[in-house]
Amino acid sequence: MDTRRTHLDPLAMGLLLLCCLFWGMQQVLVKVTLAEIPPVLQVAIRFACATALLWLWCRVRGTPLMTPDGSLWPGLLAGILFCGEFACIYLGLAHTSASRLTLFLYTAPFWVALLLPLRVKSERLRWVQWLGLGLAFVSVGLALKDGLQTAGADAHWVWLGDAYAIGAGVLWGLTTVVIRSTRIASLSAEKMLFYQVGVSSCLLPLVSWLLGESWPPTFSPFAQISLAVQTVVGAFASYLVWMWLLRHYPATRLNAFVFLTPVFALLSGALWLGEAITPALVVALVGVTVGIVLVNRPPKS
Repeated sequence: MDTRRTHLDPLAMGLLLLCCLFWGMQQVLVKVTLAEIPPVLQVAIRFACATALLWLWCRVRGTPLMTPDGSLWPGLLAGILFCGEFACIYLGLAHTSASRLTLFLYTAPFWVALLLPLRVKSERLRWVQWLGLGLAFVSVGLALKDGLQTAGADAHWVWLGDAYAIGAGVLWGLTTVVIRSTRIASLSAEKMLFYQVGVSSCLLPLVSWLLGESWPPTFSPFAQISLAVQTVVGAFASYLVWMWLLRHYPATRLNAFVFLTPVFALLSGALWLGEAITPALVVALVGVTVGIVLVNRPPKS
């Protein structure tokens, strides 16, 4: 039985908070691992392992993945968009800082808010929710202003990293629109995710080869741990939770909440890379919190 909610309850907010915390930390983890494993190869390994793990999970739980249900073509489209999004993210991290990329990536909720109501009328935002969305985005920009540095990247190529990040944000938004406006929305969270990681695991090795990336024969213990965390926690557990949330809660509300991720990314950079925490971050945390409250404020009865 489908149990769609009209706003986020404490369970959804708790799960989102944990996901956003990890996603923010993951950007820094990916950036550090790029020194040893090329970007597209890194995400290809991640999704190949996640596909195998998800298949095993479904076998144990008896969740069908291959049952004909009319979702094949929209599922493949969602998988291609998802694949493109992560290729852009990892390629972008090779040219720009994690904080800068995260800022542009999290323009995705705007694309969802603009495009999804054209397909799903119930997802239309009210003016107070638009205000909250705008406040959250401005607050994130304030928090990251001092962190938009290009250390470790060729300044002449930073624009390319920004373009990849913006492209990733657009593709993320389009993936959400496809999921919520097609038969994929009625699928299990496992099958939703299987389309995305499965298609990505097939396409990304080819992309890596076409880009001429080197494939190192062995990885250091740190790189192995990094890939394991990215796979088990990131590509499997957190995205499985995200797919479940998309099925049961309004996508526009969910995408507004993930504005916390860039703030967590900045905090992770400060703790891991020694970046300074500025007063702007404190102001931004307050702004993001208020924005999330406004976006998730239920309509008056």
